[in-house]
Amino acid sequence: MTEPAAPPTADDGAPLRARVVRADRGALLVVPDDDLGAAAHRADLPRDGLLPLPDGTRVPPTVGDVVDVERGGRVDAAWRATVLHPRRTAVVRDSAGRTSLEQAVAANVDLVLVVEHLDPDPDLGRVERLLTLAWRSGARPVVVLTKADLVPDPEGMAAEVAAVAIGVDVHVVSVVDGTGLTPVRALLAPGVALVAVGPSGAGKSSLVNALAGRQVMATGGRRADGRGRHTTTHRELVPLADGAVLVDTPGVRGVGLVAAPDALDATFADVAALAARCRFADCAHVTEPGCAVQEALAGGELAERRLASWRKLQREAEHAARRADARLAAEERARWRRVTREYHRQQRSRGSHRG
Repeated sequence: MTEPAAPPTADDGAPLRARVVRADRGALLVVPDDDLGAAAHRADLPRDGLLPLPDGTRVPPTVGDVVDVERGGRVDAAWRATVLHPRRTAVVRDSAGRTSLEQAVAANVDLVLVVEHLDPDPDLGRVERLLTLAWRSGARPVVVLTKADLVPDPEGMAAEVAAVAIGVDVHVVSVVDGTGLTPVRALLAPGVALVAVGPSGAGKSSLVNALAGRQVMATGGRRADGRGRHTTTHRELVPLADGAVLVDTPGVRGVGLVAAPDALDATFADVAALAARCRFADCAHVTEPGCAVQEALAGGELAERRLASWRKLQREAEHAARRADARLAAEERARWRRVTREYHRQQRSRGSHRG
């Protein structure tokens, strides 16, 4: 991490409330929370890379987090991060099979831009997956469909996406000719934080540059196989127009869902409404009598693809919940092992003193 020239300002020894601009292993780049356009400065992390929340839980900080930093009594001392403030919102993903831990990829965001390309055709299943991620965050999701200049009927394609993005605004844009950018820019306001999520090649970096009004992110073309190149390799807080900021993230190769029934119900509000009409509360929506989901499927009210997508994300969410429960159980067992070892150590110590 490069050392910026201008440090934050605070009274000697007094903690400074700061926003994380970038999180690397062992250190953060931060700016004052009340001046997001200020020059960033390095703040070291504890050796384990974790910061305590007010309840004592230690978690890794991420871009958008609000932290306290301090440098002790010496003016020339290094800044260090000490406390993590509770997150208003958090875009959270599962760690995709390696562990049962969750990973926050952006914190304290107000809007989640789900960016999907129109060329090649948008992947409706991916849109549904990313919308579930967005609803889970607590922030407001907005769909942005890029590369409208490359297809003959962008509005017709957008209508198909809007049909699965229930209750979400869908914007069709072209960075090349400026189509549709005005309503997206209208989302920007002082202090508003956005995060863009989407696949590589969706034009996220070009969209960020258009919203910022300047070149702030590198852009790349397509690979020989037509897929997008990864142009962003880290998450970073980028100042945009009108005092807004955006968390730019690497392309999403695979998003593991964190168990969130409410988020799934928001993404699949149509399926959830049908399921609520089933005769039996524990209906599996397969062969049960009085199943409103199967009736809607047979009558053409519900598409087979939509139901299959809902089932798939439900299974993933349930799997993530089971893994999280297993992790918590393992942590509890480990805690009791530590307590038991400490108890026996104290008993041995007392026995040696009596001897």
